[in-house]
Amino acid sequence: MIGEEIIQELLYHQDTEYRDFQAKLIPGTEIEYYIGVRTPELRKMAKIYAKRDDVDEFLNALPHKYFDENQLHAFIISEMKDFEACIDKLCVFLPYIDNWATCDQLSPKIFKKHKKELLPYIYKWLDSDETYTVRFGIGMLMEHFLNEDFDISYPERVAKIRSEEYYINMMIAWYFATALAKQYDQVLPFITEKRLDKWTHNKAIQKSIESNRITPEQKEYLRGLKIK
Repeated sequence: MIGEEIIQELLYHQDTEYRDFQAKLIPGTEIEYYIGVRTPELRKMAKIYAKRDDVDEFLNALPHKYFDENQLHAFIISEMKDFEACIDKLCVFLPYIDNWATCDQLSPKIFKKHKKELLPYIYKWLDSDETYTVRFGIGMLMEHFLNEDFDISYPERVAKIRSEEYYINMMIAWYFATALAKQYDQVLPFITEKRLDKWTHNKAIQKSIESNRITPEQKEYLRGLKIK
């Protein structure tokens, strides 16, 4: 069975020092959750398994036991070349994502060619009750809709999100810091008008100040907009 084969290959590529390092990065998890396979190796595996006729057997076997399986799962979805098939597998997988690393490394390449079709799904994800589904939706807006496809309605939608979840609020802050770097004039009013909650507002400013894409003059102005 492909699932057993994958486990054996993951164990073959195990790096225990890396496993121990990973376990410290994600709060609330036990070391037994990790095998310790480095990301480049997982990406190589994903390219191979994505072409397998029996890959659905692995993708449908949820929940997985190991973090590394979830990472591999994310990378396989990211390799899929059919938009509808990719979305189907993605929507099944999203509720099982339980950490920021898997969420943030999940990025289907096919989305670049189907942005119009992607938007309704993003809006659906933003309305989810699942922490990492919401975080993923914000991440997709940040990745695909801050350049030539930018529309002011997108940051407006993100600014309306209110959550007690750290990993959602951190992604909102990251989104607005990136949006300021790419669409400064249009996005600045979200900061000057204080349209985010206090913590997220200040974190967005902090991340903007840390960015090399924000000018010294802009950074100085943003510093004066922090909420005390």
